[in-house]
Amino acid sequence: MVADHTNTSARASRALDALNFFLADVRGGLGPYLAIYLLTVRHWNEAAIGIVLSISAVAGIVTETPAGALVDAMRGKRALVALAALVVTGGSLLLPVVSSFYAIALSQAAVSAVGAIFGPAIAAISLGIVGHALFARRTGRNEAFNHAGNAGAATIASGAAYVWGPAAVFVLIAAMAVASVISVAALPAGAIDHDRARGLRNGAGTGQRQPSGWDVLFTCRPLLWFAVCVVLFHFANAAMLPLVGQKLALQDKHAGTSLMSACIVAAQMIMVPMALLVGRKADTWGRKPLFLAGFLILPLRGVLYTFSDNPDWLVGVQLLDGVGAGLYGALFPLIVVDLMKGTGGFNVALGAVMTAQGIGAALSTTAAGFIVVEAGYSAAFLSLAAVAALGALVFFVQMPETLSKSRGKIDARFDPPRAPAAAHRSG
Repeated sequence: MVADHTNTSARASRALDALNFFLADVRGGLGPYLAIYLLTVRHWNEAAIGIVLSISAVAGIVTETPAGALVDAMRGKRALVALAALVVTGGSLLLPVVSSFYAIALSQAAVSAVGAIFGPAIAAISLGIVGHALFARRTGRNEAFNHAGNAGAATIASGAAYVWGPAAVFVLIAAMAVASVISVAALPAGAIDHDRARGLRNGAGTGQRQPSGWDVLFTCRPLLWFAVCVVLFHFANAAMLPLVGQKLALQDKHAGTSLMSACIVAAQMIMVPMALLVGRKADTWGRKPLFLAGFLILPLRGVLYTFSDNPDWLVGVQLLDGVGAGLYGALFPLIVVDLMKGTGGFNVALGAVMTAQGIGAALSTTAAGFIVVEAGYSAAFLSLAAVAALGALVFFVQMPETLSKSRGKIDARFDPPRAPAAAHRSG
C-alpha cells in the first residue's frame, strides 16, 4: 500500500509538472501577442486595441468567481482543465479568419471566460494532492514549470513569427493545448482528495465540516484588503508589457513579435528562480515581505521604461517583471489558502481574488491605451508606476502576515499521508 501511494504521488507530481509547463502558453490565450497582431497586421490604433483587451478582461472578471465555485463543487477537475484548454485553443485559432471588431472582441471574450477555469483548477488539484503542509513548495514548483513553459513557447514563437509572421503563434497554442490535455489525463484521479482540494482541513475524514457559504468572501477582512491590493497590482502591471510590445513593433513591425518574445523569455527565465524561492522560503520568511518586494518592483519598472526606446534597454528592463510577477504568481494562492483554510471555500475565494485581478487588468489596458493616444507612452508608464507605488503602500499598511494561519500542529493533524481511495477516483 505504501509503495502504491508513493508511486501514485510520483506520477501525480510529474503530471502536474508537465501540465503546468504545457498549459503555460494556453491559459493566457494570445496574451501580449494579440496587441502586436492587431497593431501590425490589422492596423488598429492603441485605443481600439485597449478596448478589445479590456472586453476580454471583463469576460474573465464575471466568470472568475463562478469558476472557482465550480471547481470547489465538481470532482471532475481534470476534465474541466482539458475542456477549457480545447475551447481556448479554438477561440485563438478563429482569430485569423475573422475580421470585424465585434467578432474579434467576442472570440477573445470567450477565450478569457473559459480560461478562468485554469487558476482555481490547478490550485485545487495541487492542494488536493499534497495538502496544506506542502502547498507552498508545490505552488512554487507549479509556477516554476509554468514560467519555463512560457519561456519555451515564447522562444519558439519568436523564430516561427520571424519566418511565418505573427499568425504562427496561433498554431503554437494549438500544439501546447494538445500536450496539456495529454498531461492532465496522466494525473491519477485517485491522488486528489476533493474535500482537501477546496480547503476543508480534515479532507475526506469522518466528522468533516460543511463548507462555508459565499459570505466568507465578505466577512474575511484581510481577504478584502488583499483583493484591493491585487486590483492595484494588476492595474499597474497589466498594460506594461503590451505597451512595450507596441513600442517595439512601431520601431520595426517585422521584428515586433520576435522582440516581444525576447521580452517574455527574459522575464520568464527570472520568474523560475523567483517561484522556486517562494516554494522554499515562504514557510520560513513569511508571505508579506516577499509579496511586498514583488510589489515594489513595479514602480521602478514603470519609471525605467521611460528612459529609452532602445530595444535592448526595453528588454533589459523587462527582466524586472520576472522578479515582481514571479513572486506574485507563487504567493497569491498561498495567501488565499492561508486565509481560507478550514472554510471549504478556497477555490471560490481564489476565483474572487482573480476577479479583482481581472478588474485591475481591464482598467489598466483601457486607461493606458487612452493615455498613450492623448499624452504618449512615457505618460502612460509613469501613471502606472504611480498606481503601483500606492498599491505597495496599501499592502504594507493593511495586510497582515498570513503565515501563522497555516503553520503548526494543525497541519500535521489534518494533512496526513493518504493512500488513494476509491471514493476519490473521479477527476
